[in-house]
Amino acid sequence: MNKKTGLGEFLRMRRSQLQPADVGLRDFGERRRVPGLRRDELAQLAGVGLSYYTRLEQGLSLNASPEVLDALARALGLDEVERAHLHDLARASRRTGTRRRPAPERAGDTTRQLLAAFGDAPAVVVGRRSDVLAWNRMGHTLFAGHLDPHIPDQPDQRPNTAWLVFLDAHTRDLYAEDWPKKARDVVGKLRLAAGQHPDDPRLAALIGELTMKSPEFAGMWSEHRVRRWDLATYRMHHPVVGRMQLNLQTLNVPQVDGQRIVVATAEAGTGSAAALSLLAQAGIASAVRSARQAGRTEAAGSPRYGVTGVSLMS
Repeated sequence: MNKKTGLGEFLRMRRSQLQPADVGLRDFGERRRVPGLRRDELAQLAGVGLSYYTRLEQGLSLNASPEVLDALARALGLDEVERAHLHDLARASRRTGTRRRPAPERAGDTTRQLLAAFGDAPAVVVGRRSDVLAWNRMGHTLFAGHLDPHIPDQPDQRPNTAWLVFLDAHTRDLYAEDWPKKARDVVGKLRLAAGQHPDDPRLAALIGELTMKSPEFAGMWSEHRVRRWDLATYRMHHPVVGRMQLNLQTLNVPQVDGQRIVVATAEAGTGSAAALSLLAQAGIASAVRSARQAGRTEAAGSPRYGVTGVSLMS
């Protein structure tokens, strides 16, 4: 992520996605060398000088005022989320020197208590770069039953929701019917994070890996679309219980920047609610089998441990 060019890239891409008619300009049918609005058209709409706007796009002017940024946002027809992202990019471009790396993320004790309180509602704690910091039993069963349930407790191996959506076959199948929608939501959220945390090396590494390994991600990333969703509905297909339509709701974790809890629910009385209940029962049965297996393994290993213990003390 290049902080100096991020603002210019965003402006240039969003300008290219607009036609004169979109912003109330007359189109005289002339052939345009490049798609979208010309620089002079956007500068005129925003009420700024062409040379100044050109320097902004080229990353040569790093001191755009909040008033100029708001004028550009209005000219481009940005919504509130996109406007905030524009300001984030401008702030990032003005930063000099190396900032302290963000502290490692962890789900706090009270957050884990809340996670457990959701019971049979699948819930996951996600961090600023979309790493899974914790999940309850059903969160693991629904979203990543093919992974070790304890893996979020290992910071260097935590699953990342963006990585899973683009590079994990199980997750892609889970969202099979609505995968393009889910993918764009993920990319839009990651764009917001990149603007808010431009000095996060692990976030930059994640984006680089996804760009190299997924042409679909690279294409969506180049569009510079940003999204902040609090509620989204997806058609999902789980390998154990089949098709479900679930609502994923996002709750921000109080006093922790960038952390959020994603909770999955289904409309009461529907087949999706029945499937979610069946999945909970299947998850309990699986947990009991795992506990029994662990108990047998421990019992089988205890004599050896005892002998080892004696030999160490002798």
